[in-house]
Order: sequence, then C-alpha cells, then structure tokens
Amino acid sequence: MKFLIGIISINLLFSTLVEADIYRYIDERGVVHYTNIPKNDRYQKIFSSPENNKTAYTALVQKIARQYMIDPMLINAIIETESGWDRFAVSSKGALGLMQLMPSTIKDMNIKNPFDPEENIDAGIRYFRALLKRFNGDLKLALAAYNAGPSVIEKNNRIPDIPETRDFVNTVLSIYNNNKRKSSPPIVKIKLSDGTILLTNTPDLYR
Repeated sequence: MKFLIGIISINLLFSTLVEADIYRYIDERGVVHYTNIPKNDRYQKIFSSPENNKTAYTALVQKIARQYMIDPMLINAIIETESGWDRFAVSSKGALGLMQLMPSTIKDMNIKNPFDPEENIDAGIRYFRALLKRFNGDLKLALAAYNAGPSVIEKNNRIPDIPETRDFVNTVLSIYNNNKRKSSPPIVKIKLSDGTILLTNTPDLYR
C-alpha cells in the first residue's frame, strides 16, 4: 500500500487550553487522513488530549541524538524553529509533527505515526544525519536541504535565494549558537605551575 498524505483534514484549531482527540483513517487509495472531527466510523482515534510537554521532548532528543552522534542542542533548535515543540503541528505543505517531516520522508523513514514524539524525533534525526553526510558535513547546506529539499541545494551547492529557507537556516543557527553560549562553562584565567597564564572553560583539568 502506498503511504501518501494527499489529504490532511486536520482541524487543529486549538491552543494549549483546548483539548482534542486526533483520528486517522487510510482510504482505498492509500491516502492517510487525519482529523479531530471524524465524519464516520472509519476513523480510528490515535491520540487524546494533545499536550506540549517540552521537557519530555527534550529528554527524548538528548537520548536519540546521542545515539546518532548528533548535537542535541542542534536538534532542539530545529524543532523550536519547525514546530515550536507542538507534536501535532501541521504545515500548509503537509509537514507533520515536531520535526515537520514531509510525506516523502515519512514514507522513506517507514514512520507509522508521525505524531508520535519518539518516532518523529528519531526519523527526523536520522534524516538530518543523512543530509549532513550528503553535504559533506556542511551544516548550513544540510539545514537548507532540510527545509527546501536536497535536490534544490545540489543544483548550485549553495543556499538558494528562497526567503523561507534562508530564514530557516539563520533562525536555527541563531537559536543553536545562543543555547551553546548559555550552556558553556564560563572562561576563567588560571596560572599554571610554570607561571603561564591560561584562559580556559575547563580549569579543573589543570589543577
């Protein structure tokens, strides 16, 4: 069966104060439909009472990102930019979940439920790691490919003149660098036994 998301009838018009159930059904063409207002009994409930538990999600990011040797703070920045930590986020282009995965990526990564936080984060990290490898570790190009698609980036091997893509790359890097600065130990001045003055953020290594 083809896994296509041709019609996404999600009426997620709720805030953190509103509760809603999410239903899904796959029609005879293999098209997956999501909604919070089922029109018939073909829909099956897959979630109840949406929540935005950022603390739980960042813990998942820590665990999964380290498995794939990707900086968790970078993935946090991607999620912050893509979905604002809303596990039920749906873009106008059909991207789903915390890491805003497109239907083609959902299919390639063999995702069963794109709104499941662990499954979404795991697939998103695997996909981003593949992009980093594809673009020889160039972080900016990998981020641009995550937003615009790798084929667009490979045409000229640079970030395209697409405002949305440029904004995405700049925003992710800004959040990432800011979080790294906040988490880095302060730089202190120490004097070594030979009289050398050293500036370091790991003074315990020299004591």
